[in-house]
Amino acid sequence: MSDSSSKTLKDARALAARVIARLYQDRGSLQRLLPWAEKQVDEKDRALLRELCYGTARFAPRLELMLKKLLRKPVKDEELEALMLVGLYQLEYTRIPDHAAIAATVEAARAIKLGHATGVVNGVLRNTLRNKETLTRKLSGNPQFSSAHPEWLQQAIKNAWGSEARTIFTANNENPPMTLRVNAAQTTRDDYLEQLKQAGIPAQTCELADSGLILETPVAVTRLPGFEEGLVSVQDQSAQLAAHLLDPQAGEKILDACAAPGGKTCHLMELQPDLDLSALDIEEERLDRVIENMERLGIAVQIICADAAEPEHWWDGEQYDRILLDAPCSATGVIRRNPDIKLLRRPEDIAELAELQGRILRAMWPLLKPGGTLLYATCSILPEENSAQVARFVAETPDARDNTPQLLHDQPWGLPQEAGMQLLPGIHAGDGFYYAKLEKLIPEG
Repeated sequence: MSDSSSKTLKDARALAARVIARLYQDRGSLQRLLPWAEKQVDEKDRALLRELCYGTARFAPRLELMLKKLLRKPVKDEELEALMLVGLYQLEYTRIPDHAAIAATVEAARAIKLGHATGVVNGVLRNTLRNKETLTRKLSGNPQFSSAHPEWLQQAIKNAWGSEARTIFTANNENPPMTLRVNAAQTTRDDYLEQLKQAGIPAQTCELADSGLILETPVAVTRLPGFEEGLVSVQDQSAQLAAHLLDPQAGEKILDACAAPGGKTCHLMELQPDLDLSALDIEEERLDRVIENMERLGIAVQIICADAAEPEHWWDGEQYDRILLDAPCSATGVIRRNPDIKLLRRPEDIAELAELQGRILRAMWPLLKPGGTLLYATCSILPEENSAQVARFVAETPDARDNTPQLLHDQPWGLPQEAGMQLLPGIHAGDGFYYAKLEKLIPEG
């Protein structure tokens, strides 16, 4: 991203192509790449840039198949291929007039030094318009095309959730709502809802989260009343359940493992300010986000930059009353918010992540007091990372008990699993999330 051509690139479509190409090349992420890209374009073009990047990533599995049909031979230049995907996205999914989208995309080819390929770009996009119905008919039976998910992921979701899979695909392909978490330590949800009304920002209460509000239309956080003063944060309602499920009590020693970017850390302190809370994460850069969130909300916790799987390097030996383990995962439950997951994840990632989750879970258990609670959470919808992971751990750990069934009896939401419970996008309100509430049994006698 530091080459000279990147520094001078100003065209939104050309930049979008470069971002999409980077996703394919080195498995970066939109979260990392977009801030860089947005600095290259005028402020008036940033919304278009974001739309092109997120939209192209969201429908890339479908657009790839279309492009393959439209090309006589494969394209060797990844930025050129990415630019054509950006062009197809505009024709298929935006209100940009077709002639304008084609002309601007052809011009973008020149901006990224692909002037020799303008004829190819022009031809592919015009052929799309001429042959759209035929193209759609030929591809409609392809599961990757119909679901707009990579074939392996489409099959994995279908294997896990059967007839619910189609609803999940549809939800993953939609733009997500903007969901807020009202800071209960400073105000009430009803009072903040009134503040939003006065600011001309329509919203409604969340179905799952007691402090949650969903905006009718997303807005910049700078428009949210009291945002800088910590009255409210942006967090999906499924993620807001974590702090409530952990149920922190005054004076307890609590560990938020894998804490970045800190939404759940801050929520715990909002619910119960009298905590001895530590936030742990392996990446220093991501912990900076935790610190930023805490400073805005006016709270303080101990920050630990270390590997959760190796507590021997950082743990002081004093056990915790409660542990929140928001384990690293495939993030397949939050695809609607992070559509680049469709490009970044590979089939082999799931087994690697499951192995890492197992190591961290086993490493965390000795840190928990007898009688204590460990809440295992992921934003995945794949059983290998969730119910199968926890069921195996409980079976192998004599002093571990899954208390999630009682939780579901008290608060009937989510799907009961072999162990824990699952929230699914499109089936339940909020993102896809998994929770298992594990109790460490007190030794008899």
